[in-house]
Amino acid sequence: MSEFLEITMVVCFGISWPLNIIRSYKSRSAKGQSIMFLLIVFLGYIAGIISKFINESYMADFANKWYIVVFYCINFVMVGIDILVYFRNVRLDKFKCKVQNAK
Repeated sequence: MSEFLEITMVVCFGISWPLNIIRSYKSRSAKGQSIMFLLIVFLGYIAGIISKFINESYMADFANKWYIVVFYCINFVMVGIDILVYFRNVRLDKFKCKVQNAK
């Protein structure tokens, strides 16, 4: 049961990240985003992935449970993409500011 709940949590997060990435990309602004939040979540996924590999009981049954790590890795990549979009949006915000100040 605990594995099912863990998978549910990771899948729910996995559904939310693409939506957030699309919103961030379309907004073309970093306003309302927190890089600290993204970095903490990024670190959390690193810790989650490492925890799976150092858990002896998980690794003993890895052939049957590999998909859990895959979900963690997919979310990790999506948070990484969101971080890249954040820095792109920061650059766009600075450019907008320069253009407005030049007028």
